[in-house]
Amino acid sequence: MVGREFDVVLFGATGFTGALTAEYLAANAPNGCRWAVAGRNPAKLEALRERLAEINPDCAKLELLRADVTDALSLRAVAARSRVVISTVGPYIHYGEPLVAACAEEGTDYLDLTGEPEFVDRMYLGYHARAVATGARIVHCCGFDSIPADLGVYYTVLQLPEDVPIKVQGYVSASAMFSGGTFHSAITAVSRYRDMAKAAAERHRAEDRPKGRKVHGIKGLPRHEKIVGSWVLPAPVIDSQIVLRSARELDRYGPDFSYGHHVAVRTLPAAAAIAGGAGAAVLLAQVAPVRRWLLGRIKPGDGPDAQARAKAWFRARFVAEGGGRRVLTEVSGGDPGYGETSKMLAESALCLAFDDLPSTRGQVTTAVAMGDALINRLRRAGLVFRVVDERAAVAG
Repeated sequence: MVGREFDVVLFGATGFTGALTAEYLAANAPNGCRWAVAGRNPAKLEALRERLAEINPDCAKLELLRADVTDALSLRAVAARSRVVISTVGPYIHYGEPLVAACAEEGTDYLDLTGEPEFVDRMYLGYHARAVATGARIVHCCGFDSIPADLGVYYTVLQLPEDVPIKVQGYVSASAMFSGGTFHSAITAVSRYRDMAKAAAERHRAEDRPKGRKVHGIKGLPRHEKIVGSWVLPAPVIDSQIVLRSARELDRYGPDFSYGHHVAVRTLPAAAAIAGGAGAAVLLAQVAPVRRWLLGRIKPGDGPDAQARAKAWFRARFVAEGGGRRVLTEVSGGDPGYGETSKMLAESALCLAFDDLPSTRGQVTTAVAMGDALINRLRRAGLVFRVVDERAAVAG
């Protein structure tokens, strides 16, 4: 990608999370970083640039690029000019594919913050091979979905001996509000359960499996988990899929790796409310008129204000055993959905653009593509990665 005009281009910069990501880049992009914002509405881009210039006067010169998901040539032009392109335009199953296709064709690194399993699987089936051929790295799930889980497990595995079977259980707690874009993506994803299952099956048939190693998920049950002091519920979200894909690619996860992913809450009534609410949302989303009503309750672009975001937090704890050792680790930070997600997304882009990384190509996870370098970046940016406890494993 020698001679590219931009190091990073942010597509969808005028949306809720896109604007937060742009603000983070304005405040934290290193000197000499050549970045730009892209979108379909010139007036909104101009207004964004004015706000960014208040954060960093140099942004008064920020280049504004016209790009629209309905105009493949505009996306191809953006991809051809940049080393890394970030997308915050969702639901990705509706709007994401054209930009992935453009980046795969141009050999441009691509990042997003999707949590939609069907989209990720469809992009693997459609563009992984082309991205391998052109050298593009396609990295999905670079926000709260699924960096805390993916890098948290990676960090945890590094605390254990090599070449031993490893079992990890992840427990995620959070206090936060969601935006309209996140709500629309979630409802859209669960309404497409059959399509999601079909895409997963197609990918399973197409994807290579590690030779001589075992990688598998753990199907847990609701229970009280003493080690984290919480009631825990199995969380059928994309995080566990991303963790297992990292484990298949990286031998450091050992000859036999297993992972279970859970939501952790303090009280049994709260656990029951979460389970009931999630089940109701899945059922209601299957009925088209009800789904349209739900989507009309909150608009894309809406989201929690700065005061609400300042009070939000998340904590992901990982309990791992391997080689006769047990370790408890933690990844934690502030507002998971927006403040920290925009930080994770922006730092991932800067990591791909500027850091010395392993040689990878095609659709890869954050742990595989960036690993230690991204953990170091996120630590400097204020996220916590730490070992809480380490001891000999309890027999049996």
